[in-house]
Amino acid sequence: MRCAVIVFPGSNCDRDLAVALEAATGRAPAMVWHQETDLPAVDLVALPGGFSYGDYLRSGAMAARAAIMQSVITHAKRGGFTLGICNGFQLLTECGLLPGALMRNQNLKFICKDVVLQVETNASPLLQGLIPETTMTFPIAHHDGNYFADSATLQRLEDEERVAFRYLDNPNGSSSDIAGILSENKNVLGMMPHPERVIDHDLGGLDGARFFEQLCDWAAAA
Repeated sequence: MRCAVIVFPGSNCDRDLAVALEAATGRAPAMVWHQETDLPAVDLVALPGGFSYGDYLRSGAMAARAAIMQSVITHAKRGGFTLGICNGFQLLTECGLLPGALMRNQNLKFICKDVVLQVETNASPLLQGLIPETTMTFPIAHHDGNYFADSATLQRLEDEERVAFRYLDNPNGSSSDIAGILSENKNVLGMMPHPERVIDHDLGGLDGARFFEQLCDWAAAA
């Protein structure tokens, strides 16, 4: 499986994400700078966490208008697999590939801790290796992770089985305890927690390794 990680000024999880993807696929991903306009031929585009452009204006707002993003949007709209983690999730909402918005945490403070998630669906090639209603533990590290959408959008996400992960103990005030969602055609996944930070026992766990291994195996076979 061929992957690309998009790198923006202020990204701070791009290398962690690249290590996780290489461990899962056996192939180093392409690192694509935000000023480039064309993607290499890849199966999965990954948008990393961090503080792209210093989170000026809004988290992900400036990155959504970077030169490379038109190619990312085209890739996703053609059905190409796309993953956004933390700032990457914020970016996916800003560029319109996912509905809703990521707002300031309910307690107005930066939160960095492990959280327990429940897998809500595996109705996507990006999640087919996971078992619904099981749990995974990933760290979060964000100031603007409070997922918000209007009631009609939230109902549509539920009806179309597009809630990917839910917090068991909501840390940030997210609507319906949402920690991650899928696009309408289920090839785009955005999530606030960081699976790339738990891919080794020495890093605190293996749930992240399990997530990336199943994601890459199932997506490559789709």
